[in-house]
Amino acid sequence: MAKPHLGSMLFSLFSLLSFLVLVQSQSSSTDASVMQDLKTSLNPPSSLGWTDSNPCNWQHVACSNDGRITRIQIGHQNLQGSLPPSINKLTALLRFEVMSNQLTGSLPSFAGLNSLQFLLLNNNNFSSIPSDFLSGLTSLQAVYLDYNPFSAWQIPVTFRDASTLQVFSAVSANITGKIPDFFGGDTFSSLTILHLSFNYLEGELPASFSGSPIQSLWLNGQTSSSKLNGSIAVIQNMTQLTEVWLQSNSFSGPLPDLSGLTMLQNFSVRDCAVTGPVPDSFVNLPSLRVVNLTNNQLQGPTPKFPPSVVVDLIPGTNSFCLTGPGVPCDPRMNTLLLTAQSVGYPTVFAANWKGNDPCSAWLGISCSNENITVVNFQKMGLTGTISPNFSSITSLQILILANNNLTGTIPNELTTLPNLKQLDVSNNQLYGKIPLFKSNVLVKTDGNPDIGKDSDGPTPGTPGTRTPPGSTPSTPSNNGMKTSVIGGVCAVFAFGVGLFCVYRAKRKLSGRVQSETFTHGSSGPSNIHVIESGSMVISIQVLKNVTNNFSEENILGRGGFGTVYKGELHEGTKIAVKRMESRVVTEKGLDEFKSEIAVLTKVRHRHLVDLLGYCLDGNERLIVYEYMPQGTLSRFLFNWKEEGLKPLEWSKRLTIALDVARGVEYLHGLAHQSFIHRDLKPSNILLGDDMRAKVADFGLVRLAPVGNSSVLTKLVGTFGYLAPEYAERERDEGEGEGEGEVERATLVEVEGEVEARGSKGPCLSK
Repeated sequence: MAKPHLGSMLFSLFSLLSFLVLVQSQSSSTDASVMQDLKTSLNPPSSLGWTDSNPCNWQHVACSNDGRITRIQIGHQNLQGSLPPSINKLTALLRFEVMSNQLTGSLPSFAGLNSLQFLLLNNNNFSSIPSDFLSGLTSLQAVYLDYNPFSAWQIPVTFRDASTLQVFSAVSANITGKIPDFFGGDTFSSLTILHLSFNYLEGELPASFSGSPIQSLWLNGQTSSSKLNGSIAVIQNMTQLTEVWLQSNSFSGPLPDLSGLTMLQNFSVRDCAVTGPVPDSFVNLPSLRVVNLTNNQLQGPTPKFPPSVVVDLIPGTNSFCLTGPGVPCDPRMNTLLLTAQSVGYPTVFAANWKGNDPCSAWLGISCSNENITVVNFQKMGLTGTISPNFSSITSLQILILANNNLTGTIPNELTTLPNLKQLDVSNNQLYGKIPLFKSNVLVKTDGNPDIGKDSDGPTPGTPGTRTPPGSTPSTPSNNGMKTSVIGGVCAVFAFGVGLFCVYRAKRKLSGRVQSETFTHGSSGPSNIHVIESGSMVISIQVLKNVTNNFSEENILGRGGFGTVYKGELHEGTKIAVKRMESRVVTEKGLDEFKSEIAVLTKVRHRHLVDLLGYCLDGNERLIVYEYMPQGTLSRFLFNWKEEGLKPLEWSKRLTIALDVARGVEYLHGLAHQSFIHRDLKPSNILLGDDMRAKVADFGLVRLAPVGNSSVLTKLVGTFGYLAPEYAERERDEGEGEGEGEVERATLVEVEGEVEARGSKGPCLSK
C-alpha cells in the first residue's frame, strides 16, 4: 500500500487552517457588524465611549482573544432606543446586560445563542417578546425580565430548552395563563429562584413543583380576575425553600405540614382564602423568621409564634375561635374541625363558622341544649371523604351529606353513634359495603353508583345509578320467577297483617308533640332545628317565603287534610308543605296533625317519607316533608292517560310493592315502637325520580301496644281499601257512633291512652 505523500498532508493541513482563519475572520466581522447595528439602535452618548472602530475597545464590551464579542454590559446607562434583531448572531456571547435603561420596542429573539449564560433585560420599556425568545439556549443560567410593559404573553414551551436555568425573574411582566409544569425539578433541576409576582397568572400550583430545588418562590400579587388559586399542598414537598411569597391570591384549603422545610425563613399567604388550623409544626419551625397570615379564613386557635418570629396577623382578619394566641377552642369546635379535615376545610365552613360556639347559628349545625344534634352539609360541593370523627359527636341525631362529591366508604365508626336516627349520603361517589347500623337508623345511599360493591374503589366509566341496597334486581321474564316473587310479596304483606292482629293493650305514646307555645326555630342552613322533644320546627315566615306565599303555582295536590305546596329552601332543598285547611282545624284534625308528627319523629326508614319539620302558628297547621318528584302512585295507576304518563311496567310495579312492604314491615315489627298505618292506599304512596316508593300520610296511624295478643281499632280508612269483613264485623258488634261510617278520628294518643277492647274486634286472639 502506498504511503501518503508528505507534501499532500502539509497542503491539506494548511488548507484547513486557512479555512478556520477565514471563518474566524468572518465571525469577527459579523460580530463587529452587529455591534454597529446595536450602536445605531441605541445612539449612545459619547460618555459611553463607543467611538473606536473596533468594538472590542468599547467600554462595557468584552471580547475573546480571537475578537469574538463575549460580554455586553451596558446596564444603568440611561440608554434609549431599541435592540436590533441581529443580536442573535453574536454566537460567542456569554453575558448580555441592558437592565435599568429606557429601551423600547420588541425584544429580539436570542434563539440559537448556545453560549449565552446571563440575560438581564429588566426595568425597561420593551413592548413585546417573541415566542422563540429562549429557544435553543442550552447554557443559560439567569434571565431577568422584570418590570417591562410587555403585551400579554404566556411562557412558551420553548423555555424548556433552557434546562440549565438557575434564576428566572419576571416580576410585573404581564405574563398570563398558568404556571408551566416544566418549572418543576425534572426539567429545571438547577432552578433556585422563580420570581413571577404581579402578573396575570391563574390556576393552581403545578404538581411538578414537588421535589423542586427552588429556594425563593415569589408568586404574590397576581392581578387576573381568578388569580392563582387552589391548594398550596405541593409546597410541603419543596424542601429547599427559604422564602415563599403567595400573598394577594385566591389560594384556599389548609396550610400543609411544613415541618420538612427546615430552611424556611419567610412565609407569606396574606390576603388569600386559606382555611383550617395553623399546624403546630409550622408555628415551631426553628428556621422561621417572618410570617404573614392576615386576611385569610384560618380556623382553630390563634397560633402563638416564638418571640424570634416577626408575625403579621391582625386580630379579627381570620376565623380563629378566640383572639388570644394559644388559647384552646371549645371541644365541640375542635371536633367539627376534625370532621372538616377530610373534605379539605372548605371555604364555606370557614366563612360561616365564626366564634367559639358551634350552636350560635353556624352553617349546617343545629343544637339542642348546647349539644350538636343535626349536621346538614348537603349541596355544599364537598369533595374528599366522610370523616370517622363524626362518631365523636355523641349527641348527633341526623347527619346529612347528600348531593356532594364525596368518595371513599362509609366509616364503620358512624355505627357507634348512640343517638343517630338518620344518615343521608345519597348522590355522591361512595363505594364499598354499607356498615351495619341499628335498625332504627334510616340510611340513605341512593345515587352512589358503586355503593354496596365489595371493591376498593369506584368502577371507572360506570354509567347510571345502581339500584340502592335492599332493592330488587331486574326481574327475568320467566313466568315461574314472577310467580315466586309475587308469592314473596304476598308473604311480606301477610306478615304485616299478622302483626296487625297480634297487638292488644294500652300504652302511652312516649314523647309528646311540642305544644303550641314553642319559640320558632332560628334560621340555619335549612331552618331545621331539633328541639328538646325531638320535634322539628320551621317558622311560618320561612314557609311563606319558600312557597311564594302559598301561591296557586306551587300547589302539588289537594286532599281531605288540605293543600300540599312545593317549596325550595334557600340552600336548594326541595320540600312539600302540607297546609291544613281552616275548616278542618278541629279537635279531630288537630289530633291527626299531632299523630303524624308523633309518628314521623320516631320512625326513619328509606321507604317512609321523611318529616323535615312542622309549624304551628295561630290557626296554621303545616307539616313539611321531603319532596317526592313523581307524586303519588295513584297518578300512575288511575290517571296515567289524563296526565300523559306511561303505564307502569311489571318490574316497576313489583319494585314499588316491595318498597311499600318493607316500609310497612318496618312500622309493624322493626321500629323501636310498632305502628299500624290504617290508611294504606295508592294516593298515600309517593314516588321519587327513580320510581322508588315511600309510604306517606300517617294521620290515622295507631300505636300497637306491646305484650298483648290483639288490639281493636275503630273503623277508619278509605272505602275501597277496607276489607268488607272489617266493616261488616264492626257493624255486627255494634261499634258506637256512625255505624259503617269511615271515621277520621285520631288513634295515636298524644295526650291520653287508648282503651283496649279485649279479644273483640276484627282481629281475634286464639
